[in-house]
Amino acid sequence: MASIIGISVDDMLRSVLENVKMLEERPNVVKPSSDVLFRMAEEHGIKTKYKNLVFMTNVRNRSAGLTVYVGSPRIMDHQQLNEKQAEILEKLPKTLERLHNYVKMVPLVRIDKVMGSNEDFTPVCTMYVSLQKKDCVRLAYMLDVLLFNKDQVIMGKEKPQLYLLYIPEWQEKDRQIVVFPEIGVTYVLGSDYFGEAKKGFLRMAMWYAKQREMLGVHAGAKIAKARGADGVLRRYSMLLFGLSATGKTTHICHSHGLDPALGEGIEIVQDDVLFLRKDGSALGTENGFFLKTDIDPVNQPLIWKAATKEGAVFENVMVDFEGNVHFLDETLTGNGRGVFPRSNLDASCLSPSINLPSLSELDGMVIIFITRRNTVVPIISKLTTEQAAAAFMLGESIETAASDPTRIGESVRVVGTNPFIVGNQNEEGLWFYDFLKRNRDKIQCYLLNTGGVGEILVKKGRKTIVEQKVLRVQIWETASIIRGILRGTVEWTNDEWFGVLIPKHVDGVDISKFDPRNFYLEEQLEEYVRGLKTERAQYMIYNCWSFLEAVEMTEELVKFLGFDVVSYDIPTPWAGSSNRNK
Repeated sequence: MASIIGISVDDMLRSVLENVKMLEERPNVVKPSSDVLFRMAEEHGIKTKYKNLVFMTNVRNRSAGLTVYVGSPRIMDHQQLNEKQAEILEKLPKTLERLHNYVKMVPLVRIDKVMGSNEDFTPVCTMYVSLQKKDCVRLAYMLDVLLFNKDQVIMGKEKPQLYLLYIPEWQEKDRQIVVFPEIGVTYVLGSDYFGEAKKGFLRMAMWYAKQREMLGVHAGAKIAKARGADGVLRRYSMLLFGLSATGKTTHICHSHGLDPALGEGIEIVQDDVLFLRKDGSALGTENGFFLKTDIDPVNQPLIWKAATKEGAVFENVMVDFEGNVHFLDETLTGNGRGVFPRSNLDASCLSPSINLPSLSELDGMVIIFITRRNTVVPIISKLTTEQAAAAFMLGESIETAASDPTRIGESVRVVGTNPFIVGNQNEEGLWFYDFLKRNRDKIQCYLLNTGGVGEILVKKGRKTIVEQKVLRVQIWETASIIRGILRGTVEWTNDEWFGVLIPKHVDGVDISKFDPRNFYLEEQLEEYVRGLKTERAQYMIYNCWSFLEAVEMTEELVKFLGFDVVSYDIPTPWAGSSNRNK
């Protein structure tokens, strides 16, 4: 294994696991029941008129730039470290020594939960939280809402043990999240943001799932029944991929206007992460939904009803002196968050299972990659198998308050729209491409833009000025588009720029208003299209070369990735180097 400034990583991993396991018998650890945990947390929360709780945190987004992975070369060779992350690794031996001494003295609360309910793979999740800051007991309470108790689920044959240790009071200057995937341990130091617990356990579980030939996908899932124009009622599984705050949970928890009188409807399965298998089945993970709280009862009625029931719990949401919740008020943060149990959802829209069935049990699968762009990306694109695999690799979107509030709106690309991949990202893309090829007769793939079109931004010195506002696509319009896809009533035509199919007719939506020609002169339009294609091509060449070597480079894919404007045969940046990152 690798070494960190002369320290054997093997020895480090052994020490970390031993120290975490020793906490099970420590006298400074308490393990309250769910009822007691709620009462402990309730003392530090704000009670809303819905009789649920809101808590205020010091840290209000994930500390992605302060997160490091430690382990074998399979883990560490695929990190691109910033200066602060390199410093964290350099100081890690000393940090661990201080931490392991500290946790012997500090009061800790322990909670044990289970991820998933199936006969094959159900990770056991044990979290310890320091109570030096007593209000941080809420972190354990929120995990209690999010995951399962052992007596609620079917336990799998494989039950990997995962640990997460929270020390929120760690010095701010030394804030860090240290992940040891191969031993199933994560340390969260200096943050009290619940997202670190949720994503911490999911990240480790996805690594373990990958070792078992499954693919952890950052996607919501549901079952949809829709009646086609031929009168036949069909049942589809759906996967919606998307970065945080792009509309993944919104559209998983949306009926799309499907008509129960026609036998149509939805069954909500999961909203965030599943373990996908090559037969199209997928194992769910959570007993709760984790939402961004910019919700309203008109556009997100199912989520609104679930979030305003007792049992939901929120972070950093505005509550006035009378207990009224102002979900759209961003005075405190643009990244208000909440957890509600699946049971809060309308039972008529809720799947009895958190797992997806195999494709052999369904009429097909609809996969939607959610992006959020504001210039020339079509509102909806129908993709070929190769384009869909490339869309997975591109993971195209913009930064949101969940990841980096200082960079909101900037272009971002994350493989699989999954910021929690550990190890070689190209391996995951090739797994997904193989999955699509095996099942191409039963899978439809789309790229959904939940942003809009027409925006013009102009840089003036340090400032970026909005010269022309974006025409945003509304939630009801995207819901109508998805309804049309499920019913098979969308009329498609060839897109001249990106090699995809785009709609010329969608029932109930004036799709023509999103034509980029309505907003740009011809030369502006060509500039935006060429710019996006160039971005895509360069990203793929520099980050996804082994994927490009394996994928069939069809004419449609060439246009989608921009290799019609950027030479595909240019010398690779690592030519002649032994460090080529595949």
